Amino acid sequence: MWCMVCYDADFTATGPSRTFIMVEIRPEQSIELLKALHILTRDGKMNQDSRRKLKQVYHLFQFIEPLLSQLNAKNPNFCVVDHGAGKSYLGFILVDLYLRHHAKAARMVGIETRAELVTQTSNLARDLGFSQMQFLNESVADSIHSAALPERVDMVTALHACNTATDDAIRFGLAKQARFMVLVPCCQAEVAGVLRKHKAQQLKDPLAEIWRHPLHTREFGSQVTNTLRCLQLEAHGYQVTVTELVGWEHSLKNELIIAEHKGPPKPHTIARLQALLDRLGLQELNERFFVPSAAPLAL
Repeated sequence: MWCMVCYDADFTATGPSRTFIMVEIRPEQSIELLKALHILTRDGKMNQDSRRKLKQVYHLFQFIEPLLSQLNAKNPNFCVVDHGAGKSYLGFILVDLYLRHHAKAARMVGIETRAELVTQTSNLARDLGFSQMQFLNESVADSIHSAALPERVDMVTALHACNTATDDAIRFGLAKQARFMVLVPCCQAEVAGVLRKHKAQQLKDPLAEIWRHPLHTREFGSQVTNTLRCLQLEAHGYQVTVTELVGWEHSLKNELIIAEHKGPPKPHTIARLQALLDRLGLQELNERFFVPSAAPLAL
């Protein structure tokens, strides 16, 4: 087993002390990939920052691995799509830790609008011999109808996809009837912008005091955004779990949303989502947080 040892600062009652922190690199992991992702330095060493990155990788992977195992047990040819892939940090890790060892018939597809990143990740996958990986330079709308993807995909992931890119991943997952969606949302300013635009009108409602100040508008907008995303997924028949990623102290965006499709649309949740949009003056975002059509339901 590969094993790296590094130092970490441990603050005690009498002041900071130096302690050994053991971080294990699994024997099946690609050292060259870890170097390419800057988890290891070029000479294969690990520092405090890279130790933190590896801790994050393992923590996120422990949530996703059971889902991959469920997909693999049902259909070894399953397809995972990493939306807004960027450098496909998550996609490479999932292939390295799971797909190339336990699901060799599965596919990992990264979708990214920036052509230079698609070229970069495609070259890295080729150099590493990760033949299960494919990268597409496509928009959300194009990817939904892309001939390079199956009509249905099994899992959609989106790691720190900025602004409305997480919403784009949800739209894609709904269109492709994904069984699982794994989302780590990033900043989203759209809801806060609408709250700000209608603030004067909304101040008639005492509830608007929650977002009256600019700082609170931004923070409340972020909270409302993820609440609306969860309601949207539930409205479409998904069971949603929200948890916190530990070890992501350097980022304020550490919320993990895991959604599993369980059944038909839920009229009660649809009504609650619409009521929330109406109460907060966010009706213009109805299309963003679209839901299946359903008869009105009293709350």
